[in-house]
Amino acid sequence: MKISVIGCGRWGSFIAWYLDSIGHDVTVYGRENSENYRRLLNTRTNGIVSFNKRIRLSSDLCSVLKNAEIVVISVDAQKLRGFMTEIREFDLSGKIFVLCIKGIEIGTGKLLHEVMEEYVPPSSPIAVWVGPGHVQEFIKGNPNCMVIDSRDKNVVAKLVSEFSGNLIRFYCGSDIIGTEVGSAVKNVIGIAAGALDALSLSSLKGALMSRGAVETARLIKKMGGNPYSAFGLCLLGDFEATVFSEFSHNRKYGETLVTKEKYDSLAEGCYTAKAVMRLCEIYEVEMPICEAVYDVIYKGIDVHSAMSRLFSRSIKEEFNI
Repeated sequence: MKISVIGCGRWGSFIAWYLDSIGHDVTVYGRENSENYRRLLNTRTNGIVSFNKRIRLSSDLCSVLKNAEIVVISVDAQKLRGFMTEIREFDLSGKIFVLCIKGIEIGTGKLLHEVMEEYVPPSSPIAVWVGPGHVQEFIKGNPNCMVIDSRDKNVVAKLVSEFSGNLIRFYCGSDIIGTEVGSAVKNVIGIAAGALDALSLSSLKGALMSRGAVETARLIKKMGGNPYSAFGLCLLGDFEATVFSEFSHNRKYGETLVTKEKYDSLAEGCYTAKAVMRLCEIYEVEMPICEAVYDVIYKGIDVHSAMSRLFSRSIKEEFNI
C-alpha cells in the first residue's frame, strides 16, 4: 500500500522503516528546516534506523498527502491540532489516518482521535496504533505485540492485516476511548516509576502498576469507554516498556525529578499529567498517581514527599473500579 508517514523523529522514522520492511510503499514527510529531516535526507540514518533507497523523503506536504492511501501521523500530541489546521485545505477524503501518538490535548481535554474528527471528512476513518515497544529493541529483532483501534471495525481488521509482520503482532482493539486514555496515562505512571527508582523505592513499582491500572480504568469508565481496556496492551501490557526499560523517556524523566539533572528528550507524560488533571475535574475522578506527578512537575511539591503521601493513602477502596 502507498503509505505516507508524517514526522521523522525517532518513532516516525522507525514506523517508516518497519512498514517498508514488510513490503509497503513508504514516503516520509518532514519540514525543510527540521534537523531530523535534514539528517535523514543527507545520511539516510538517524543513528538508530537506516533507510534504504526505497523509502522516499519529502518536504512537499501536498504531494505526500495526495499520493497516500494511508497517512500515519507521528508528531507531538500538543502539535496535532496545529498540523491538522495546516492540512485542512487539502483533499483528505478517502484516506485512512493512523495516529501513532500517545497523549491528550491539554487545552481541551480531548483525545487525539477527537481532535482529528474536527478536521477530516466522514469518508476518512481514523485509527490509533499504540502499545509496548522501543525502537532500540525492535531494531535488534526483538518482537512485541501492539494494538490498533478505531470506531470502524473494518478499518481495524484491514490495518491489522496490512501492518502485521514477524516483528510486530497486532491485536484488534474495540474501545478507542479506553485505548487512547490508557496509552496516554501510562506515560504519567512511567514518570512516577522513574521517581521511585531514583528514590531507591523500586520495590513499590508493583503497587504503582496495579493502582495505576485501576485509577485509569475509573477514568475510562467515566468517559464512556470499557474500563477493562486498562488491563490490555494500551496500559498494563505496556508497563514493562514504560516502567522498567532503560529506554523509557518517561521513566528517565521521573528519575531526573529527583536527581535534578537536565533532561532534553520528550517525555509525553509531563504534558499528559496536566491534561489528565483537567479530565479529573470534568469527570470527577480521583487519580492520585497522576495528581502526585502533576504536583511535583507543576506545583513544585517535593518529589519524596509526593511519593510518600501517595503510598500512605487509605487502601480501603483503592482497588474498586
